[in-house]
Amino acid sequence: METYVQKLHKGIEILKKAGVPEPELDAWYLFSECFQITRAEYFLKQTEKIEETDVQKKTWEQYLKRRSEREPLQYILGTQEFMGFSFFVNPSVLIPRQDTEILVEKALSVLNPGDRVLDMCTGSGCILLSLAKMKKLGRAVGVDISPEAIQTAGKNAEYLQADAEFILSDLFDQMDRRDRFQVIVSNPPYITEEERKELMPEVAEHEPGLALFGGEDGLYFYRRMIREAGNFLTEGGSLLVEIGCRQAEAVQKMFQENGYEKIEVIQDLAGLDRVVAGTYFSGR
Repeated sequence: METYVQKLHKGIEILKKAGVPEPELDAWYLFSECFQITRAEYFLKQTEKIEETDVQKKTWEQYLKRRSEREPLQYILGTQEFMGFSFFVNPSVLIPRQDTEILVEKALSVLNPGDRVLDMCTGSGCILLSLAKMKKLGRAVGVDISPEAIQTAGKNAEYLQADAEFILSDLFDQMDRRDRFQVIVSNPPYITEEERKELMPEVAEHEPGLALFGGEDGLYFYRRMIREAGNFLTEGGSLLVEIGCRQAEAVQKMFQENGYEKIEVIQDLAGLDRVVAGTYFSGR
C-alpha cells in the first residue's frame, strides 16, 4: 500500500512524461479533488498509508490518463474561477481566462445601476454573470449559437443565483429588434488560421473551435457584430469587445466606420492590446 506522498509523486511523474506543463501543480489539484484532501491535511498525513476506495483508485487513474492526453485540467475538474466566482465548464464552452477579466473591469466602469447588458457569444456566461453579480442590472441577456453553451450558462446562473436570460442565436439573428441595451460586451472567436497552428494541444484539441476561430484573419465576427450592434444599443451606449493582441488597429477602424466615438484600446496586465471600447451615436 502506498503512502500519500508516494501516490502523489507517481502522478507527477506520469504527467511529466506526458509533457504536461506544470505537472506538480496539476497533479496536486487532481489528487486533492480525488482524495478530498487539503494541503494542510496532506502535510500531516503524507507519510501515512493511503486507504483508497475502488472508486478513488479508478478516478485517480482516469484523471491522470485524461490530463496526460492533454485534456485541460478545468474540464477534468469541471470548474474554473473567474472574477472571484466559480463557473462550471465543459468542452462545449471556452475556459474563462484571466485576460478576459480586463473586459469585465472595463464594462463595470461604464455601467450604471439599472443598465441593460447584452453579452454576445456568452459561452459559460462568465462575463455576463460576473457583471450581474457585481452591478445591479436592469436586464442581463446572454447570446450564443451553441445550445450546449446556453445550457451551461443557465446552470451557472442558477448556481450563482444571478438574474439572467439566455438566447440561442447566431449573433443578433434571433434577437428582438425592439430590444435596446446600454452596454454590449463580447469575447467573440478571434483566432486566425495562422495562429491555429501555434495553439497548445489543450486548446486546439479540446476547447470548442466554434468559440475560438474567427476566420482566415480572425475578424469575421467583429465585422458582423460591430455593423449590427448599433441596432441594439441606446444612443450613447457602449460596445466593448475582447480582441487578439494584433487586432486593435483593424477593430478600431471598424468602430470608426460604424458610428462609434470615444474609441479606446485597453491593455492587459502583460501590456498587450486586449479590449476595444467605443460609444455609439446613430446620427453622427
